Amino acid sequence: MADDAASSEAGTSGMMARFVSELFGSPLNIALLGICAFLFYKIVSSSRKSAAPPPPEPELPKMKKRDFTLEQLREYDGKGQDGRVLVAVNTKVFDVTRGKRFYGPGGPYAVFAGRDASRGLALFSLTEEAIKDEFDDLSDLTTMQMESVREWEMQFTEKYDYIGKLLRPGEEPRDYTDTEDEPSSEEKKDTDKKND
Repeated sequence: MADDAASSEAGTSGMMARFVSELFGSPLNIALLGICAFLFYKIVSSSRKSAAPPPPEPELPKMKKRDFTLEQLREYDGKGQDGRVLVAVNTKVFDVTRGKRFYGPGGPYAVFAGRDASRGLALFSLTEEAIKDEFDDLSDLTTMQMESVREWEMQFTEKYDYIGKLLRPGEEPRDYTDTEDEPSSEEKKDTDKKND
């Protein structure tokens, strides 16, 4: 039995010696080992360095509620002095500044910044052609597309601050009180009529 253990140990050490000689016997193997060691070092060293995230932009004060014309809305495309970004969805204007990396300059949805995004969201289109420069009543959209707009509106309502209403041409802005958080029941009826 002692002989079996000794021969097993000798076989294992002999196999290990062959493995090491194969590994280091060829210049190609040595080069590959060097590359693997370098890549392992880079992975380990980069995981140790935790790059400090850039400091967050200072939070802007909450915007007072007000209604906007399309021209007024365009001023809030993230390129202004304060960098505020507003987006309209289904005639409701939302402050999406906290999502500036998406809606601000250079973001994937920057085409919607300072604009009425309803048609683009309904058509799942990020092109300038999907955004109209005049008031868009969305009357030519299908039922499914309007349902999509309403779903986007709900998502924006849950995630961003409601600022006011996008005015139709000739429509007068209304006065909001400082305590109003939601659109009035008259606005909700108006939106519901439009959606039907």
